[in-house]
Amino acid sequence: MTERSCLSIILAAGEGTRMKSALPKVLHRIAGLPMVAHVARAAEAAGSGDLALVIGYGAEQMREAVPAFAPGAEIFVQEERLGTAHAVLSARSAIARGYDDVLVMFGDTPLIDPAALADARARLAAGADLVVLGFRTENPTGYGRLIEKDGALVAIREEKDCTDEERRITFCNSGLMAIAGARALALLDAVGNDNAKGEYYLTDIVEIGGAKGLKIVATEASFENALGINNRAELAGAEAIWQKRRRREVMLSGVTMIAPETVFFSYDTEVDPDVLIEPNVYFGPGVSVEGGAIIHAFSHIEGAVIGPRAEVGPFARLRPGSDLGEKAKVGNFCEIKKATVEAGAKVNHLTYIGDARVGAGANIGAGTITCNYDGYSKFFTDIGAGAFIGSNSALVAPISIGERAYVASGSVITDNVPDDALAFGRARQKTLPERAKQLRERRASAAKK
Repeated sequence: MTERSCLSIILAAGEGTRMKSALPKVLHRIAGLPMVAHVARAAEAAGSGDLALVIGYGAEQMREAVPAFAPGAEIFVQEERLGTAHAVLSARSAIARGYDDVLVMFGDTPLIDPAALADARARLAAGADLVVLGFRTENPTGYGRLIEKDGALVAIREEKDCTDEERRITFCNSGLMAIAGARALALLDAVGNDNAKGEYYLTDIVEIGGAKGLKIVATEASFENALGINNRAELAGAEAIWQKRRRREVMLSGVTMIAPETVFFSYDTEVDPDVLIEPNVYFGPGVSVEGGAIIHAFSHIEGAVIGPRAEVGPFARLRPGSDLGEKAKVGNFCEIKKATVEAGAKVNHLTYIGDARVGAGANIGAGTITCNYDGYSKFFTDIGAGAFIGSNSALVAPISIGERAYVASGSVITDNVPDDALAFGRARQKTLPERAKQLRERRASAAKK
């Protein structure tokens, strides 16, 4: 299989009006990744070497988005929407290069399994000229039926054109095809538009190929592989399916999830074995969690590295650039942004650490903040190993707190603190006997007037 060259053509020109969005339909996200990117990743996983993306509506947005997930893709524009065969032929120059296999997919089917694509390619390698991916359903209403005879696929019949007997067929067309590269252009060029809509239908190549005596077969995959997204409700349904698949994979890899249905992963979340994830945790893009870490309930994490045996939460937020070392702890109602919390350091309660380094073994008291932004620029705070920052302290960056230094509770620190020093940044306490009683009496008297 790996020796065979393959071109994957992803059709992504549709407007998707039912999404009711200014964003092209295929750029709506599943698990943090555009739908069309899921399809591209599946093609790559199935061994496809080259990718052609056929776009139309929202072409400029598509051109801007594609390099992030498919930097090597060729982009073709379908200027007129004249049917699926016409869309595929928008990539004529790519097809003409002479690939062994040509996969045709749709940008709004994000749940396609690479194994199903690989199976279709294997059928081509075994001698088939055209392979159509089908699925079975007990409720086939609305789907094109796959008509087979003696093990060969002879037609794809749209429901409105089916006989009563054909309507009872439960083997349906997903729309996904694998075509022998040597046959692709001849089959596509033979498609006509003599139909009610005057469009060029890709499905017609089945009967065209059959008339030429080509070997045409159907292969079966699950319904999810063909699930197309047309509106926000279907988008949410696909998200649910993706998350269910991923949760199972993660648990089978050795991760414990107490309430897996409440945990949400992104497409690139990496979780090592022996991690414990409590309920109601959200992983945004760019997160990796190393073995033995504990993610407590109601934590929101994105763009973060969580080291071995570290603890996060409950109710913690790790923003992009957060890097937690071994056995580091970020506790309840803490926010970390673009900061390193080194091995054994603790940021336990009600704290914001941004644009900073917290050295190994340091302790950050409740209510501490790094004042990293002056309204125009960000500044760095460096907290040395073993330092102790008292509760309710404000560290005004740029600033350095030395190793083993101690900052008194309630301090506003604006100057660097040397190693092993004790820093106070607060006014001396003054106590006025009886003054509280006098103040209450004065206010009570004023309130009666």
